[in-house]
Amino acid sequence: MNIIKYPNIECVDNAVKDNEPLMAVISFDNIVAYLSPIDEAVEHHVLLSNLGLSSLDIDKYFRIIFDKDSADWTFICPPNYKNIHDKRRRIAEFYKDGFASIRSFLTSMNYNAAINIPKRYARHFTELKD
Repeated sequence: MNIIKYPNIECVDNAVKDNEPLMAVISFDNIVAYLSPIDEAVEHHVLLSNLGLSSLDIDKYFRIIFDKDSADWTFICPPNYKNIHDKRRRIAEFYKDGFASIRSFLTSMNYNAAINIPKRYARHFTELKD
């Protein structure tokens, strides 16, 4: 996975050293991740835009905000994820893939942070329980 640091390597490395909150978008194909201190980009779609990418492509990425202790996953499964039409199967696959991608990314950063899905995103799990 290629990790692109915004606004620059030094800024991101200093934030890592100081354990400041970071944000990342990780492509579904695990080829690239974009990483920034949270104060530099504020929102995931803004990070993409600042990098010259389309903010409309936000649904092509797993999104996290994290530090060394925890990673909050913005768990929003796109309706066309892997062209899986069954909503339950789609959400289950998104969860499995996202968890693996996020764990791999965090490991590459030498972070052993717990992956959390904030309560406001947990509504998708009612689909899996029913």
